Amino acid sequence: MRTPLDERMDATMAALTGAGGMLALGSTMRDGRSYPVIAAAPPSLPYYFAHYCQEHGPKTFLVAGDERLTFAQVHAAATRVAQALVAAHGVNRGDRIGIAMRNSPSWIVLYMGIVMAGGVATLLNGWWQAEELDAAIREVDCTLVFADLPRAKRLAQATTPVLTIDDTLPLDAALAGLTAGTDGGGTLPAIGATDHATILFTSGSTGQSKGALADHRGIVQGIFNYLAQALMMLGIATQDGNPPTDQPSTLLTLPLFHVTAEIPVMLQSFAMGRKLVLMPKWDAREAMRLIEQERISYFVGVPLMSFEILTHPDRGDYDLSSVTDFAAGGAPRPVEHVRRIDAEMGGSKGGGAPLIGYGLTETNAVGTGNWRSNYLAKPDSAGRPSAPLVDLAILDDAGAPVAQGQRGEICIRTICNFLGYWNRPEATAACITADGYFRTGDIGYLDADGYLFIVDRKKDIIIRGGENISCQEVEAALYTHPAVAEAAVFGLADERFGEVPGAVVHARDGETLDEAALQAFLGDHIAAFKVPTRIWVSDVALPRLGTEKIDKVALRNAYRAVA
Repeated sequence: MRTPLDERMDATMAALTGAGGMLALGSTMRDGRSYPVIAAAPPSLPYYFAHYCQEHGPKTFLVAGDERLTFAQVHAAATRVAQALVAAHGVNRGDRIGIAMRNSPSWIVLYMGIVMAGGVATLLNGWWQAEELDAAIREVDCTLVFADLPRAKRLAQATTPVLTIDDTLPLDAALAGLTAGTDGGGTLPAIGATDHATILFTSGSTGQSKGALADHRGIVQGIFNYLAQALMMLGIATQDGNPPTDQPSTLLTLPLFHVTAEIPVMLQSFAMGRKLVLMPKWDAREAMRLIEQERISYFVGVPLMSFEILTHPDRGDYDLSSVTDFAAGGAPRPVEHVRRIDAEMGGSKGGGAPLIGYGLTETNAVGTGNWRSNYLAKPDSAGRPSAPLVDLAILDDAGAPVAQGQRGEICIRTICNFLGYWNRPEATAACITADGYFRTGDIGYLDADGYLFIVDRKKDIIIRGGENISCQEVEAALYTHPAVAEAAVFGLADERFGEVPGAVVHARDGETLDEAALQAFLGDHIAAFKVPTRIWVSDVALPRLGTEKIDKVALRNAYRAVA
């Protein structure tokens, strides 16, 4: 049965997106198919940046330690970067330019400058080790990589040019070596809706991360789909006599190379005139201090983050009353956490309410959302498809819809979807149906009210605190050890991270294996979050199926029972 909040949300969204509404819908063609779009959205990111940085010019945009930067200052710096890329570095439309850095004002300005120059901002995972970084750079053929000091050391042997940015310095000083002598010089290209904009990397079941390519239209429409949701809830708050009076603000707790930090957090903030307060490293106590100091109105992170605030022994020492929503994405919240956030941090009393979203790199973060009282009523649901652009279906292996309430693969169709995996046409074809739905690899069902419930996944991945880990990639790293004959990697339940990687290995004849030594070996080759927290050494060969594949289901069940 539809809730009163559902009815209010739908009515408000209909007014926003109907004829004459602020975000009235139009349509566009892609691959011979018509898609709804938000007509008011700019065609590409450079126009988006220019418009909203002018509109919000003097407002504070970025806060990083003692440094505070306005929208106008950030846009001016990005323009200098774009001019330098074109004039001094010869960047052409479509060139892939990598960013391998921690969160910082420099990261954001470099991202803006790259796309304003016509380049493709290629977002490299800052936790990767040298081999992983090198593989991704070669995968998409980057022509230039920006790296902070730690990442530059890992890229010391890279054949691609690496420009080191000391992002511990204030913004102008950090970028001085790149932008010197470029003020007012250089002509920037006109960037259109279908120009390539970004590549983000995603770990699926096939091992090595793939580069997911998006165009400007997909990203901007994704931003505006999020903006429509924000305006919908603003409209409801206004109807209730509780409109916000302060500048919106949020903590940037997630790494910017993740799509959630990139689109609904960083990019959406331009249109909202929202202040971004950067946290270089997650710490619950520091998050609470910043919430109080900066009067943060919106908190978003992986579920672990809001749970650590909820359970922190010093939570009572900080004023968190400015937060209206404690949002999460990347992984489901345990039902108990949802109810405790509401009961203990004020959601039911008008304070910070729990919120969950579901989206993927390939959908530019767009998917579903479960809001406030609806989330409390269905705390194990990812919510309804996010209006106005998302078309979500539950399909069988042949691509046909299943009956309502039946399980199938969750599939999403929207103009926001990515274009495909860079130089991987077979992988692209395998994940997109003939009628344009992206196959998420997640298994779920829709209830009678249209709420999505995710129950399993087809992809052989582990989601550790919102970070996807390919089991096959970790297995491949284990097989590079000369003493490993067989290996299987699977997820283990974990109270903090939801799940963590575990592994079981069997040694070659005459060889011996040790858990700690294997973990140290893996730490030299893959990011720390991918290294199994437990590695069991089996004295006998691993069990196999009739197909001769290792029986990972049997191993997972057996070792989970003793973990």
